[in-house]
Amino acid sequence: MNKTENNGYPHSCIDCGVVDCQERNGNAPAFCVTTKLTEAELDEIAKLYTDNEENQRITVASATVESAGYGHWTRVEEIMQFAKRMGYHRIGIATCVGLLEESRIFARILRKNGFDVYGVGCKVGSMDKVSVGIPEEVTENTGCVMCNPILQAKLLNKAKTDLNVVVGLCVGHDSLFYKYAEATTTTLVTKDRVMAHNPVGALYQSRFYYRRLLDEKTV
Repeated sequence: MNKTENNGYPHSCIDCGVVDCQERNGNAPAFCVTTKLTEAELDEIAKLYTDNEENQRITVASATVESAGYGHWTRVEEIMQFAKRMGYHRIGIATCVGLLEESRIFARILRKNGFDVYGVGCKVGSMDKVSVGIPEEVTENTGCVMCNPILQAKLLNKAKTDLNVVVGLCVGHDSLFYKYAEATTTTLVTKDRVMAHNPVGALYQSRFYYRRLLDEKTV
């Protein structure tokens, strides 16, 4: 694979302005990821959708939800419709304690629609951050009680949830929750304390207020 001026990495889908994989009009760029795939590779992936029963059910259910609710169902409604099509009854909520009120509202909506709900907040266990090797100086702004996404996942596993929904877990904490959760998991809220939990807002503002994200090295 040829290297490019893209910081030494080959161009990929994020560099494409054509999206020929969707349009299929034969105008794919030379670096098109799709055109580099072999039929054997595509067949192998297709079998993961068709030969695995759970994958097949999720694939069909998500496609029918997308089709039926396109443009008029909210994310909350889509989650309920997906759960209904999958036959899921017990819904687990892995929530940030800072969004407990939002999770309570979500739980009321779920219960109103016939689902059982079991929620676990991120501070469950009330464990001290330093007890797991987090430096004490990190506790100055955020307190000494750690977020505990692994325990959240373990407790929802124990509750035998059919579907888990993440509500506002921190970056990295959500990663650990996904890693240890046994049930299929989706996300309702992605945390962004600055953008009112709408992280794409920073991308929309990248030419204006948040231009610094492009002009400066922020990490």
